[in-house]
Amino acid sequence: MTLRHLRIFICVASNGGMTAAAEKLYISQPTVSQAIAELERYYGVRLFERLSQKLYITEDGRRLLSYAHHIVDSFDDMESAMRSAVENPNISIGCSVSVGTYLINKLLDKAEESLKNYNVNVTVDNTTEIEQQILNNEIDIGIVEGIVTSTDLMIKPVCRDKLVLVCGNDHILAKKKDLKLTDLEGENFISREKGSAERNQLERLFQEEKVKLNRCWYCTNTEAIKNAVMHGRGIAVLSSMLVEQERRRGDLVVLDADGLPVVRTIHLIYHKNKYISPGIQVVIDVCESFFNENE
Repeated sequence: MTLRHLRIFICVASNGGMTAAAEKLYISQPTVSQAIAELERYYGVRLFERLSQKLYITEDGRRLLSYAHHIVDSFDDMESAMRSAVENPNISIGCSVSVGTYLINKLLDKAEESLKNYNVNVTVDNTTEIEQQILNNEIDIGIVEGIVTSTDLMIKPVCRDKLVLVCGNDHILAKKKDLKLTDLEGENFISREKGSAERNQLERLFQEEKVKLNRCWYCTNTEAIKNAVMHGRGIAVLSSMLVEQERRRGDLVVLDADGLPVVRTIHLIYHKNKYISPGIQVVIDVCESFFNENE
């Protein structure tokens, strides 16, 4: 029994006869009859009753017809989806929060012409989640600012960035001269979500220097963090790219202390065993070009 048998069977049932089905399918009537006979022998049932030169579908035939429609429709959907995947392939990119907020559109603008036939999907999450999704083959490639730990990933630099410590312009630390890291002890800290601190170089510096901050907020949204800091809720660690406008307006103050700011590298990551499709290669090339242009 093949898909061809089911297509012929459906056509016979829909058109009410062998001759009509043959005309519809552009094949001979004996070929249609043979296919129906082979199906009946295969299942050991009669699919049609032939009465007074008319064809009537049997109860077993109706049962098979329901399954046949489902199987043929599913196959046709699969064919359509797979052909569409060739004509308009997907590429999924994972970005950590700062990259998704500031950098990804610059990179996609550079890749736009080469990826015009691709369906580009972007996921923004913290570095931990992006790394895990790549390892699980849920996304193709990632661009992250946090520290990557898996040895199964290829890691390439995209650009340099600075992690800065910021406070509101009315905060007591905003006017403090000769600021030291120890002066931050006990300050309210507007923190990224749990799980991001161990990937953040500046927060690691606090731990190494044994500076304890009062984590009063956990937040995944950088705009919410900036707003909380501007309203005097505490201090925060953010990418210099994300606070440039607020710094220029005077809404946020970048604190200068020993060891600050911390320079970090934003990386492109993908699984070392990943098949590098033409679309993925475009993203890799654009990221390498961006790094060379900005060094």
